Amino acid sequence: MAALLASCASPPMPSSSSLPSSAKVAPAASGDRPGDAGPLPAPLEQGKSRWVPVRWAELPGFEEDQLFEAWNAWLKSCERPGPAFAPLCSDIRRLSIASAEEQRAWMVARLQPYRVETLRGGSEGLLTSYYEPVLKASRQAGGVYEVPLYRTPVTLGSRKPWFSRQEIDTLPEARAALKGREIAWVVDPIDALSLQIQGSGRLSISEPDGSQHTVRVAFAGSNDQPYRSVNQWLLEQGVTKINPWPDATKAWALQNPQRVQQLLWSNPRYIFFREEALSDFDAASGPKGAQGVALTPGRSIAVDRDSIPYGTPVWLVSRGGAANLQKLVFAQDTGSAIVGAVRADYFAGTGPQAGEMAARVNQPLRLWVLWPR
Repeated sequence: MAALLASCASPPMPSSSSLPSSAKVAPAASGDRPGDAGPLPAPLEQGKSRWVPVRWAELPGFEEDQLFEAWNAWLKSCERPGPAFAPLCSDIRRLSIASAEEQRAWMVARLQPYRVETLRGGSEGLLTSYYEPVLKASRQAGGVYEVPLYRTPVTLGSRKPWFSRQEIDTLPEARAALKGREIAWVVDPIDALSLQIQGSGRLSISEPDGSQHTVRVAFAGSNDQPYRSVNQWLLEQGVTKINPWPDATKAWALQNPQRVQQLLWSNPRYIFFREEALSDFDAASGPKGAQGVALTPGRSIAVDRDSIPYGTPVWLVSRGGAANLQKLVFAQDTGSAIVGAVRADYFAGTGPQAGEMAARVNQPLRLWVLWPR
């Protein structure tokens, strides 16, 4: 499931929970790094989650991660840091050219790991993945290009929720509100739906003069209708093979052309986009997430902002058929389906290969936030 972009407002800071003092101090564990001794701080509560302090030795794979790969994502978070991390950003910039051992030692000295749990104490959740699709498009409708992608309509704020996906396709009032708001047209309605689910993407556009170039389309708003899973709808219809998305869905559509509209309308939520120029520099990164900074493939995650504040470094561990992950990532995005304490959507990158991975990831997850001491 994609992480649809949201506002960049800063969430409230965590507050200490009223737990017994016996839960607030623990002896140092064997194998601890220097600087990670002494009593542990009190657990914290952050909205929907409970953060339990632990030793660095609890983090699987901490000594093996290639931290330099994550540091660029950390530098991006420092473009819009929250109040807890802003004082650390000068060190983070300085350490961008340091060795991995120096980076690890600094993290141990300045950050405290907390295991993320539900308020009931559960520490295992769900990891999914999303990516940035690349679609062929045309500035003009016609031929194979029949499916429009829209800017936000002027009347979007006049009613909440706005027209549903089915109403957008069928009601004259909705169609009139969107007339002239087309950014471009794509070939396949399922590709367009996938782009809306992911929340952003790239278009390889053919212009009227025959020239071609690539732009990014970013999340600009929604119709505020509820999100419904198309995969879940297919399962309810008795379809057993729903992955990889969207290829399996396209295969089903070819066999059931008379039911494609029903499939599309099963998800009433509709996403509007804004077009952004794509420089060579921008092309090296993903779209901007909810934190307001560019996402880094393999190092950015979408989270529930009522569990983990944007910009927080997070130790992520997930093992499954799609990937075995033990790595430093950053909470830089959110999404309408990313709800709960131990829940994350892993940004896989751009293009078909990233899409193949994103379609496969649906596996157990554990998270540790790394919070300033």
